[in-house]
Amino acid sequence: MSTAPKICDISVIIPSLNEETEISAAVRQAAGRPGIEVLVVDGGSSDRTVALAEAAGATVLQATAGRGHQLNAGARAARGRILLFLHADTRLPEAFPGLIEQALRQPDLAAGAFRFAVAAPGWRFRLLERLVNWRARAFSLPYGDQALFLSAERFQAVGGFAEIPLLEDLALVRRLRGLGRITLLSAPARTSPRRWLRLGLLRVTLRNQLILLGYLLGVDPGRLARWYGKHR
Repeated sequence: MSTAPKICDISVIIPSLNEETEISAAVRQAAGRPGIEVLVVDGGSSDRTVALAEAAGATVLQATAGRGHQLNAGARAARGRILLFLHADTRLPEAFPGLIEQALRQPDLAAGAFRFAVAAPGWRFRLLERLVNWRARAFSLPYGDQALFLSAERFQAVGGFAEIPLLEDLALVRRLRGLGRITLLSAPARTSPRRWLRLGLLRVTLRNQLILLGYLLGVDPGRLARWYGKHR
């Protein structure tokens, strides 16, 4: 006799593509906690990402490459009342389950995210953090590397992520703002500095702002993704 899958408290959904250097730590920070499931949605990795994710305690799914596709696939398979979308190179605060549960008790809240932080020393990264967090608070626009969370019911109500090549997180948050408040928790989600160290902090920051401006002005996300790919 079959039974319905057991509901859990929080589903942590991590999209991956060749993330063998980051995936174990990303999974282990959440796996094994009561009421938490970790789903890694792989887009066709050619390295050890899948094996390492499973060894760390995640359930691994396969999906078409692209964060929008992968995140939606994870949400469809999730058993949690709450969905937490996490980048493989971002680390959550230790107390994240309680912080999320407490935040979502607010009746006017549509979704939330954590304070942006970079896991590296230096005044330039502190300045970047201040600017990113100011933007996120002033415009209610946190990005995916701030670990977006919301109820599964609310996620379904807005139709999930747009399956576009870039800025699927921004598109989701803009729709959610029409349903309620977006909160930014004071606890940090710490992101690896690898992008900035590889390409340069100023270059990455300017590139990201240009892509954001293009998106807000209506430039096709596919065109922005091609431009982004040339400047990685």
